[in-house]
Amino acid sequence: MNEIHTHLTVCAAEASRVARAVIDDQLDTPSVCADWTVRALANHLVLYSAHGLEHRALRTPLPEETVQRDFAAEPGWAEAYGVQLDRALLAWQRPGVWDGEVDTGYVTMPATTIASLVVKELALHGWDLARSTGQDFVVPEATAGFVLRVVEEHAEVYRQYEGFDSPVDVPDDAPAFDRALAASGRNPKA
Repeated sequence: MNEIHTHLTVCAAEASRVARAVIDDQLDTPSVCADWTVRALANHLVLYSAHGLEHRALRTPLPEETVQRDFAAEPGWAEAYGVQLDRALLAWQRPGVWDGEVDTGYVTMPATTIASLVVKELALHGWDLARSTGQDFVVPEATAGFVLRVVEEHAEVYRQYEGFDSPVDVPDDAPAFDRALAASGRNPKA
């Protein structure tokens, strides 16, 4: 596989671990994401980082019934999320999947860019879910550095669409993952 797939696999494993530790009583509590409950955050993570990742590899649109689904209301949702992540990762092992472009329905980008953005999605929203439920989100330094590069490359576009807040100040020598969080408008010490 390639470097991006390695980082997808690392972040998927950590996001899945975090999801499995969420307890039902936490789902309707506020998350660290403004105006989102833990349930809304979990549903967003499941939809885009697992189902979206698979559909991007297959070059198929997300079905409307999947987009509307309340995954976190289903028994065993976190285990199902892990299974779906595994399916998505397998889809990105198909021959030729890294070639060409992917039409997301909103924008067309190279497959490598789409997969890189999902690494960012897994890492940042995985961290959001972890922080919202009293957990940590931990990735190795190589993955943290990759996430930082993706965040820095796309931060201004995400800010234009209110996907990121203004950057948070952190020391220049802060760990790469803290700098990625800060560049996306998240306070790594919150």
